[in-house]
Amino acid sequence: MTEQFDFNDIQPYSDNEAYSVLQRLITDPIFMKLVNNLWPSMTIDDVKAKAEKVNTAMGFQVEFMHPAIRTIVARSSDGLTCSGFENIHKDGAYLFVANHRDILLDSAILQILLVEHGFSTSEITFGNNLMDSGFITHFGKLNRMFTVLREGTGRELYDISRKLSAYIRHTITDKKVSVWIAQRNGRTKDGLDQTQTGLLKMLNISGEGTFSQKFAQLNMVPLTISYEYEPCDVLKVQELYLSGLHTKYVKAPGEDLNSILTGILQAKGKIHVSIGKPIGEELKAMDSIATDNDKIKALTALIDKQIYTNYQLWPINYVAADMIANNQTYAAQYTHQQKQDFIAYINSKIDKLEGDKETLFNLFLKMYANPVQTKN
Repeated sequence: MTEQFDFNDIQPYSDNEAYSVLQRLITDPIFMKLVNNLWPSMTIDDVKAKAEKVNTAMGFQVEFMHPAIRTIVARSSDGLTCSGFENIHKDGAYLFVANHRDILLDSAILQILLVEHGFSTSEITFGNNLMDSGFITHFGKLNRMFTVLREGTGRELYDISRKLSAYIRHTITDKKVSVWIAQRNGRTKDGLDQTQTGLLKMLNISGEGTFSQKFAQLNMVPLTISYEYEPCDVLKVQELYLSGLHTKYVKAPGEDLNSILTGILQAKGKIHVSIGKPIGEELKAMDSIATDNDKIKALTALIDKQIYTNYQLWPINYVAADMIANNQTYAAQYTHQQKQDFIAYINSKIDKLEGDKETLFNLFLKMYANPVQTKN
């Protein structure tokens, strides 16, 4: 099925293009600004010498992106841990279906962990709303990102979905390269990590065979990232508040870039990444379900169950859950000081926001409490 599509306009740069693209990028003033922030010990001569070593996309990730993301993690977190690597094999290609909390770091952190555990990096979805005609696009495509088009008429969006589905399947089954994709369009704003059925419907368009055979070929692995302090929590709460006023939320110019920078710089506390188990045997039972819609719902529930189960809860999640319920069900999971510190944290955030303070406070609590409810 993939032969009928030309993927040139959406696929990342190939290994054959990596060297020449990087040589152009390192002459861009934006790149040197990144160097000053992410590789502060490097000079322009260091950059040129390192760039000479890069002749593959993964080489760029290992030589440049890996130390950059490690720098971000070191500066903005209290440590990164992981679990579940025993569930996947180094010679396998997987579709990592991930909860989505931060525009950049969700997928970037997975890449550094894959490298550190001896795996090849994955390709990564890259919404065209984040792309421009210059540096960001070239930088993203060199970082093994492929384009997901977001706009179009109903017919155009269907054709986009067909092509995207075919490309993801081609990448996993033919290229033998893993793919990271978010379980939903856009980051979750309320702490509820729910897989959108539209994602699975898109994946179901391509491939041949039964429902179970088509999804088995993709080697789907639920992936959960848990931040102690939600990236961009204040921005998410402001959006939720405005949306709750029955006002259609319209992004301001440059808002996505601001979210990326906020996610990079904001203190995130501890971070944990959990790799789930490939969804395989469970698929066979779905062929007996009457309709594709019901099959999709059943598969969605399987993915969500792993993401919820593997979410790492922190003391402040339990604080929020008890405060929402006005009880002390989880009091053994946190100290009085941790509760007071969290209340002070929320108040310091909502002081910067416009709107009813009580409503904003409760939106913050729900964001942090919801993972407790879904896990339990």
